[in-house]
Amino acid sequence: MANSPEEIQKAKKTYIWIFLALLVCTVVTVLVATQEWLDFGRHGFDHVDAIVGLAIATLKASLVGAIFMHLNHEKKSIYWIFFGAFVFALALFGLTAFAEFDPIFDPHFFGK
Repeated sequence: MANSPEEIQKAKKTYIWIFLALLVCTVVTVLVATQEWLDFGRHGFDHVDAIVGLAIATLKASLVGAIFMHLNHEKKSIYWIFFGAFVFALALFGLTAFAEFDPIFDPHFFGK
């Protein structure tokens, strides 16, 4: 917590810089999704663009959590909980990717 006017001004500057970083990341996300000159991978929105968008969203979520939610001052156990949730989310993304490479071709699901 900020207890002096100097600390409050320093915290204010940090919040302004984080706000500007979030604003720039939002603009970049929109540009990646809409502008052809920032198109990664094949023409149009594809998996590479989605990965870039998710990477930018992860950066933005990390900034919000660390600075605005003050998670950068938490105890170590909180970091382990968030790390476990992150690993679990990556595992779910991995399972989804494996399902893409091994689809179900059962007549029960698609009819005859």
